[in-house]
Amino acid sequence: MVQVAHKAASALGADRAARLGSGLLQFGPTRRLIVQAVDRAVTQNLWKSQAINPTFPPQVVRDKAAILRAIGYSVERALDKKLISPRLTRKFIRSLAFDAFMREENGSAAKRFKEEHDGYGPPSFVVVGPGKLCNLHCKGCYASSGLDNEKLEWDVFERIIREIKELWGSGFAVITGGEPLAYRSQGKGVLDMAAAHPDVFFLMYTNGTLIDKATAARMAEVGNITPAISVEGWEERTDARRGKGVFQKILQAMANLREVGVPFGISLTATRENCEEILSDAFLDFFFEEQGALYGWIFQYMPIGRGFTLDLLPTPEQRRWMWERSWQVIREKKYFLPDFWNSGTASSGCISAGRQGGYLYIDWNGKVMPCVFVPYSPVNIHDIYKQGKNLNDVLEEPFFKAIREWQHQYGYRVSRPEQVKNWAMPCIIRDHHREFRRILEATEPDPEDKAALQALQDPAYRDGLIAYDEALAKLLDPIWEERYIKEIT
Repeated sequence: MVQVAHKAASALGADRAARLGSGLLQFGPTRRLIVQAVDRAVTQNLWKSQAINPTFPPQVVRDKAAILRAIGYSVERALDKKLISPRLTRKFIRSLAFDAFMREENGSAAKRFKEEHDGYGPPSFVVVGPGKLCNLHCKGCYASSGLDNEKLEWDVFERIIREIKELWGSGFAVITGGEPLAYRSQGKGVLDMAAAHPDVFFLMYTNGTLIDKATAARMAEVGNITPAISVEGWEERTDARRGKGVFQKILQAMANLREVGVPFGISLTATRENCEEILSDAFLDFFFEEQGALYGWIFQYMPIGRGFTLDLLPTPEQRRWMWERSWQVIREKKYFLPDFWNSGTASSGCISAGRQGGYLYIDWNGKVMPCVFVPYSPVNIHDIYKQGKNLNDVLEEPFFKAIREWQHQYGYRVSRPEQVKNWAMPCIIRDHHREFRRILEATEPDPEDKAALQALQDPAYRDGLIAYDEALAKLLDPIWEERYIKEIT
């Protein structure tokens, strides 16, 4: 597929090829044939790679194929309902396909990185929280966001985006917060960043309340950013956590985005109290079919940030049910709805700490962390830049290297499928808290904020998470052995 796109772009010119590709995708029968062909090609390539180098259990390959299939059919569904404008389709093809493929073909950033890191590839993206400022004050916010206007200055923010292209060959960035649309520096905001880097595709996590008609139109004009809008459940539950009237503002934001053909998704925080609600057919069909969400992300509640508590963690029994249910949704409904914990097989385990194909997180103060949900930082990007260094130097921090070593041993860089450990429990801080504490004690990164320090010093928090992990393993380890390992042993 890469070679076909590259040849098409070379022969026709990227703009003309993007127009041709967009035209083909607007015609239903042709579009469905393309989706089916891509589906077959992706699945065949997965199994071909498995046959050449059988590193993963076969069921892991099936999971990866299911999640990729859901992506294809989600896009096909959105185009069929005309939820993505032809103009944005052209821009997406140009920026996601041709620009990205050209960069890979020309390629030297990823190739150079591999040569300098013993054949180990670069991270695929970065998550940046450019500003802490938020217009809401949600209960249990992982970022403790609110009225504090702590932020990265524009030049630092822009350099980060520029470096992921130049150093890693990346064309993808995630923007979080605070509320990204509240960020301003030097008179510029996140949509200006997207406009400044048309060869990067931006995913923005947002509460949605600032997406008025003018903002939606600006997103359509920029053409390389998609908002993932946070929802807690139905109206009563969303308003209880986020504020009265927020649910209706979210629906209005989605209407504004549909009007101009900007694709959007939903971001769901699963707790002990709402997990059945947000995974119900009625809820998912409402947002995916009626509101037109292209994709969704499930983030299980993490006991960090403002007002952290273990009481909102889904119980081990709920976690097991969510694992079954989320894969049922992906396979049967073909909704692209990864759960960052229960979909660990799709990502080959934890992707934090700058793992190959993974990411790093940089907050509004410049603190670099393994993950949005791991609030401990060994280094600040401002200090790195003052020292004449760059993002590649950040990756060499012992804290990040120790986490990557754990990821490798847990399954990412093993030599045989039966050595892969339980990727239904992929998260080092949440699912393997004892191991995480060992790495913390050995490398001593700084807590991101007072809440992170408080959690670090609370023995009940530590012991509670360790006990949770042990109870969870009793439920999920037998499933892993039966469905993933038994087939190969």
